[in-house]
Amino acid sequence: SSGINAEYGGTKMSEDEKVMLQDEENAWKVTAVLNILMQLTEKSNINDQLRAIEAGEPITEEVAGEFGIKPVYSMTGFFSLVGLLRLYCLLGDYHMALSCIKHVQFKDKDMMALVPACQITANYYAGFAYFMIRKYANTIQLYQHILGYMQRTKQFFQNRSFQAEDINKKNDQMLALLAIANTFCPLRLDESVNIQIKEKQEEKVTRLQHAHERGDMTVYDDLFFSGCPKFLSPVVSENPTPFGTSGPRGLQLQVFKAEVEQQRLIPTLRSFLKLYTSIPISKLAKFLDMNENEVRCCLMAFKHKKEIAKGDSVDQTTLDIDFYVDKDMIHISDTKIARHYGDYYVQQVLKLKESNKLILGSALTRPAAPPSA
Repeated sequence: SSGINAEYGGTKMSEDEKVMLQDEENAWKVTAVLNILMQLTEKSNINDQLRAIEAGEPITEEVAGEFGIKPVYSMTGFFSLVGLLRLYCLLGDYHMALSCIKHVQFKDKDMMALVPACQITANYYAGFAYFMIRKYANTIQLYQHILGYMQRTKQFFQNRSFQAEDINKKNDQMLALLAIANTFCPLRLDESVNIQIKEKQEEKVTRLQHAHERGDMTVYDDLFFSGCPKFLSPVVSENPTPFGTSGPRGLQLQVFKAEVEQQRLIPTLRSFLKLYTSIPISKLAKFLDMNENEVRCCLMAFKHKKEIAKGDSVDQTTLDIDFYVDKDMIHISDTKIARHYGDYYVQQVLKLKESNKLILGSALTRPAAPPSA
């Protein structure tokens, strides 16, 4: 029974429910869930519909099919894609997860915007999939967008108590992952997002900034556990492992720790390169207490990680530094990120508009005072 509780995310169940789940062969079969979700997407022709929307073409019966042309089947197919994204992420198949949503456009006016909780969930799992395949710029881009949306619609979710807890948890998870992603791929974050990270993860972010100097790499584990979902195993044993540092979650942590180890010298390397416009490899080797061949390997690793981290992001100011090596000399490009003060004022204007709406709304709903005698 302890195993069942672990698989069920720690939810307390009655003895009858535990017996029923133990007797039901298909209760924990991943393939059964995958088959249902895939059949729903195929029946609705949702991928063909999304391709047509992407190309700016009308949705006709020829494109959507007999069932897909009906809104109920179309929306069921769309939400099945989000379900597949989530399930593949929980299983650790991130490339397959992203392939399910390659035609989905993460915009406020997209299909998923009709159900805000779905929009937040889809952005979280898509961002996490990008995070695990090391495309940190894509993760940052998605999370900044959705965190801004959540900030603007906070009042809406607070009024729905059954969703508020889960939405707040997703918010904290995304902030934890965003802190790591921005360490591996420095980007200019929105002021409102920066404030949220400092409020929610201030102590861990401080440790993160000095982790490589002090050798305190456990902060990465802490933030990863704070931000990751509860992974599933495609094969369920008789005594499944509870969530922790072993089992499916432990395996994903090992993958992440391998990446942290590969990134170990890059923040130090970046900090030295920022100080120069050109520097001999021999001089940098002395600073890093390494031989010249090891420094060349680190520079190649830095370049490689930069290209992967950039991902599919169209932002050309993805990283704050660029360089090239000419024989024994490193030349550093001046690629400082320009500060966009306009964004800050736009955010303040939006906040002011929302405050005005709330004030006007409360004034309109306030009961009129009884006439004086």
